Amino acid sequence: MQKEDCFYLGKIVKKYSFKGELLVKLDTDDPSIYTKMESVFIDKNKSLIPFFIERSSLHKSTLLRVKFEDIDSEEDADKLLKSELYLPLEFLPQLTGNKFYYHEIFGFEAEDLSFGLIGIIKGVNDSTNQAILEIDRNGSEILIPLIDDFIKSVDREQKKIILEVPEGLIDIYL
Repeated sequence: MQKEDCFYLGKIVKKYSFKGELLVKLDTDDPSIYTKMESVFIDKNKSLIPFFIERSSLHKSTLLRVKFEDIDSEEDADKLLKSELYLPLEFLPQLTGNKFYYHEIFGFEAEDLSFGLIGIIKGVNDSTNQAILEIDRNGSEILIPLIDDFIKSVDREQKKIILEVPEGLIDIYL
């Protein structure tokens, strides 16, 4: 399994017991949907390794308490601390309406209600406090903050996002 075929699920943040149980901080709004997993991929030395789950449950409603097969001691658990967990993309819950996953909109056309066609979405920069759409317009990059109020509709069939951005924002880049 390649990392580009997966999505980031969360990170192992601490040990829970002396029997190898671990606590995972999940990157999701609804941790409960991940309590019945049979396995996950763990990133070890830039390779995704499958780990099978004996049992899991929510811990304090935001963390997932996990017992992996063959991880039976604190020493075994120590080797997994701070590791990132991944699942194949097909395990992502389907989103509808104007909600979307960042990877899902790459290649979509971005159109503004006033300006018209802006360009093609090449990526989403989420390394800052505010996620930013990276749009290619004939070789020029246009950056638009990814704000819910700006998104008017998402058309998955036509691969298009309709935006309504403040007047003049797009013109800054032209």
